[in-house]
Amino acid sequence: MEGLDTLTRSLARRTPEQLAAVLTRHAEPLARRPAPTELRGLASALWSYETLHHLVLHLDHPRLKVLATTARLSQERAAQDAPGPAAPAPGADYQSLMAHRLSFAQLATAPVPPEDVLAALEATGAARDAAESALRALYDDALAAPTEDGAVVVPPRTPQLLAAHDFGPFLAEAPRPVPDDPAGPGTPVSAVPTTSPHDESRAAAATLAATADRLLASLATLPAALRKSGGLAVREIKRLAKAAGAGEPQTRLLLDLALAAGLIALTRTPAGITALPTGAYDDWLARPPGQRLAPLLAAWSALWAIPTHTPFGETPTALVRGHDRHAPALRHALLATLATVPPAAGAPLATPAPGTVPPGLLRAADWHRPLAVTAQPMAEDRAAHTLDEAAYLGLVAHGTLTPLGRALLTDPHSLDEPLADLLPPLLEQAHFQADLTAVVPGRPTAALAALLSSAADRESEEHAVTWRFTPASVRRALDTGHTAGTLLDDLTRASTTGALPQPLRYLVQDAARAHGRMRVLPAACCIRSDDETLVKELAAHRALGDLALRVIAPTVLVSSRPPAATLDALRAAGYAPALESDTGTTTVERLPAHRTTAPAPTRDPQAPLALARRLLGLTPQPGEPAATGGG
Repeated sequence: MEGLDTLTRSLARRTPEQLAAVLTRHAEPLARRPAPTELRGLASALWSYETLHHLVLHLDHPRLKVLATTARLSQERAAQDAPGPAAPAPGADYQSLMAHRLSFAQLATAPVPPEDVLAALEATGAARDAAESALRALYDDALAAPTEDGAVVVPPRTPQLLAAHDFGPFLAEAPRPVPDDPAGPGTPVSAVPTTSPHDESRAAAATLAATADRLLASLATLPAALRKSGGLAVREIKRLAKAAGAGEPQTRLLLDLALAAGLIALTRTPAGITALPTGAYDDWLARPPGQRLAPLLAAWSALWAIPTHTPFGETPTALVRGHDRHAPALRHALLATLATVPPAAGAPLATPAPGTVPPGLLRAADWHRPLAVTAQPMAEDRAAHTLDEAAYLGLVAHGTLTPLGRALLTDPHSLDEPLADLLPPLLEQAHFQADLTAVVPGRPTAALAALLSSAADRESEEHAVTWRFTPASVRRALDTGHTAGTLLDDLTRASTTGALPQPLRYLVQDAARAHGRMRVLPAACCIRSDDETLVKELAAHRALGDLALRVIAPTVLVSSRPPAATLDALRAAGYAPALESDTGTTTVERLPAHRTTAPAPTRDPQAPLALARRLLGLTPQPGEPAATGGG
């Protein structure tokens, strides 16, 4: 309790901006708890075991070493000040033994003078200024708090979290990622790359943008059904991979990123749970290419899963909520390590083969996140798949970070500018050729792609996108409401020359002449009666005008409304119809079951500051959002 009081007083001394920074840094674990209504509640949430278990994963070696040392000294001082109860008598029962094992003295902590902490760290080779800097960082992160007399207080459960880990001597700076035996006789000489990391990132970003576009368009056309046990079935992943033009691992990755970014959602229907685009997808389509990739990359940095990694014995799937809390810290450690490698020829880490990790990389990455790299099982396999994902997303190339990767490492939510440099603006016009093809030498706008896709079949998608016009594709455009004139006018406006080749004009006009020579009558349902007089009466009844009844035979009416609505209207008008199945038998009616999906709450970027001002007891500023969450 004393520690929480100390932390509460420490939080109360901060400015609203400083407290908002704490809420933002710890937004993910705090979002899993009810929003605090007072500073004491925030302090309790920050020092709860569940939050601490998440936060320590994101500490680098200096902060973790200082925290572990302080926790050890704190526990030792608590044991001296309040010794534990006497050992149980010989032959004591199990409950007595466990009560002694879990006595308060085993969990108690006490304030520690900072000089004792610094002296203990200096004994392991730590420089005093580096240790002091790490201690100040713990204060800023609210993982330690100073008392009134200057002593250090740490969360009570910290010793239990860190006691099993040996962090070795204090290292103030990250080690350079060099191979285990860089001068060994078996070390291959890496070839000088022919492209720069920037060029590799540009190519990867262009491919990623096109693939994500095709994948989400496929889901918009035909939603994917999830298994009863959760996740997409293998056949659905294969279908979407074919539509997106990507491998199955990359398709699983993009599906999980789109779900995390809110571009698709899982919706419950009478037939089961399906995945389909959300309303945010329409806004996403209207953005420039770079802004489309920004939410996907930001989602990757915080994703609690490694989508392309499937442990042995498990079936690869997608759209399953991740439970790997170590994955974000592992990504940060790998990217931060590669950020120290200069993007030049002869770099110490040559581009590895897919599925492998450069020698020496994990040892250096351990410094950045000691609890999330080699301390976890299957460390090398998990790191290899993480690096493969980073390369696919354009963040890693030639054994170092690309400019896009460095921007993501600095701030995952400020990627619009670096992405705008990688992807050229969208093209609004196409080159129409006499062989009935249309070529867009780049990325088309959503409007141009929709026009060409409505009247032509997409053939290729490399550096240029090609569509081919056929009689069937033009007929598809006419089916959607186009006439020969409107279609030719729209295509002419989309032409770079302002004109269309003569073969394309002939194709459209020939397809239009053959279109509509037979008609299909729309009808939601039919009304049948052997009484011809009753049929005429229904067709002329004013109360049934909403059904738009039409007589197509002396004993048959067609209605524009579905069977349920037609039955309700007839009964409201005083008639007694019966529902008939397609086999001619009377159907027993049952009340339908209606379901709805509650919209997911959106997070306001100004909410942490509003919550900070509220917790500090300050008056909300005009236009400030209401504080509804912990960050």
